[in-house]
Amino acid sequence: MNIILLGPPGAGKGTQAKLLESSRGMVQLSTGDMLRAEVKSGSALGARAKSLMEAGELVPDDLVIGIIANRIDEPDCRNGFILDGFPRTVAQAEALDQMLAEKKMDLDSVIEMKVDDKALTARITGRFTCAACGEGYHEEFKRPAKDGVCDKCGSTEFSRRKDDNAETVKSRLAAYHEQTAPILPYYEKKGLLRQVDGMASMEEVSRQIEAVLDEAAG
Repeated sequence: MNIILLGPPGAGKGTQAKLLESSRGMVQLSTGDMLRAEVKSGSALGARAKSLMEAGELVPDDLVIGIIANRIDEPDCRNGFILDGFPRTVAQAEALDQMLAEKKMDLDSVIEMKVDDKALTARITGRFTCAACGEGYHEEFKRPAKDGVCDKCGSTEFSRRKDDNAETVKSRLAAYHEQTAPILPYYEKKGLLRQVDGMASMEEVSRQIEAVLDEAAG
């Protein structure tokens, strides 16, 4: 089964992709990870991507599609893949469709994790982690049992991601809505678009996604 997960940063796409990897043997494909792996491999595509990235230029769609095409040919993708963060434009969606058609493959579902921007901003800006072991916490939803002390390792040092601030989050949300809005009707016309409540608990979001995939599988 091959799917796309759509949702803004912080919606929980990565968490849900990991659950699907575990429950269905699918593989999460992040364009960033794939680009880095291709560069490291020293392939012709990787060399081209490296020169563009080092020059500070955007990697063109055809190159990203080529890297995805190579990746989904690998044996671990035989049970299906989860695209996370791609496509972001209608042109990318069309190019992806063409590449999959050439491989006689299909997309089974495009799942949008619907979120409330205000609530998501609160979710992201409240995050912090243990600087020693990386255990994640939240000011409102998951505080350490003892204030200032990590439950897992006992460290008293905590850190926050620099981009987990309200201004940056609002900017990323605005960019997501602007970029993604056009591709929703594209996939809706194809009958592939489904929506789940991205603000629900992790378990409930997982249950909704599993239900969508069961329906797609017929």
